[in-house]
Amino acid sequence: MIHARGLVQTFHTGRGKEKKAVQAVDGVDLDVAEGEVVGFLGPNGAGKTTTLRMLTTLLRPTAGTATVAGYDVATQPVQVRRSIGYCSQVGSTFSGAYAGDEVVDHGMLYGMSRKDAVAKGQELFDRLQLDGLWRRMPKNMSGGQKRRLDIVMGLIHSPSLVFLDEPTTGLDPQARANLWEHIAGLRTEQGATVFLTTHYLDEADALADRIVIIDRGRIVASDTSDSLKAQVAGDLVDLEVNADEHVPVARDKLASLAPDVVVDGRHVRGRVSRAGRAVPGLLRDLEASGVTLDSIEVARPTLDDVFLTLTGRSLRDAEATAEATEPAADVPDETQTVASTSGVAR
Repeated sequence: MIHARGLVQTFHTGRGKEKKAVQAVDGVDLDVAEGEVVGFLGPNGAGKTTTLRMLTTLLRPTAGTATVAGYDVATQPVQVRRSIGYCSQVGSTFSGAYAGDEVVDHGMLYGMSRKDAVAKGQELFDRLQLDGLWRRMPKNMSGGQKRRLDIVMGLIHSPSLVFLDEPTTGLDPQARANLWEHIAGLRTEQGATVFLTTHYLDEADALADRIVIIDRGRIVASDTSDSLKAQVAGDLVDLEVNADEHVPVARDKLASLAPDVVVDGRHVRGRVSRAGRAVPGLLRDLEASGVTLDSIEVARPTLDDVFLTLTGRSLRDAEATAEATEPAADVPDETQTVASTSGVAR
């Protein structure tokens, strides 16, 4: 469904002598199979949205090639737009129009008859728990309702490939969990291929068959969540001793199992291979040495641990850095925009 090679996007910021080039995407290779749900993960400013905009023909690539649903994004943009559904990060509904009218108009842009657009729209409203909101304006909807309405807009013409750009940003935990169910149902109920950009680790973990991690405009990993986590050396064991004098003993005992041990106050931490098998023996050794624990925690590797292993920094730290230092990395140059968000079917 998606085949990209060497995708590059360069933006120019500033004016005159202050003008400089920003490489938002730097040689991305990407393949997505039919029926796959792919999570595109990375901190803000890493190039996620820029890559998605190139794949949806909203930005012309500076270099490289890509085909989406069998069509070239540079030479066949209209065919690409007719073949995909797109839910943008900022939404695409007009706050002052009735939700049902927006959906029907959007469907008619794709060549649907009004009758078919109404029928399909009402079916999607029911499926996405928007029943009773056909004659309500988006400005009077909750955040979760508006995001589900955005998804209806992207699905009205029954696309085989759906792009969702940060679909749960700004939602409360209950609304996020509810929307997850609907996103998971896009493939199981409609057979759609889903390309999901997110910086939420738990979201990618829960929804995606495969996770692609991008950092500083380059793909740094692509695999299933379990396979990526398996690259991290062991489970994190966190021992909290109840007295300062027990710290050295706990450190030495844990060091016999973990290559690197970190001490933080009364906490002694290290990554242990097959911790489930090793921890009972560790506890016996600590008890025999007179060490009393206040607590012990064993945590399986997370996607943030994967990112740390691959890049040497935490994904959350990278996200904060990107927000602070690269606010414009994913903002397109107006001269390079080739289609509007609301006119993706044209």
